[in-house]
Amino acid sequence: MSRRRYVARGVPGGYRIWDNRGRRWWGDRYELCPDDLVAELNGQADHARIIALMKRYRAQKR
Repeated sequence: MSRRRYVARGVPGGYRIWDNRGRRWWGDRYELCPDDLVAELNGQADHARIIALMKRYRAQKR
């Protein structure tokens, strides 16, 4: 199995997405783990689906 490019990492206050290839944070900080978003980024990377998932995870704030 190849190394995943994007992974969710826990940070104080939630989760952020780490880009292994670019060696930097990608996107915003999320309070809930964005498993679907990470899977889409590592999979087909459909732009419309990524935008929809980002909006969904942003709305899930406490």
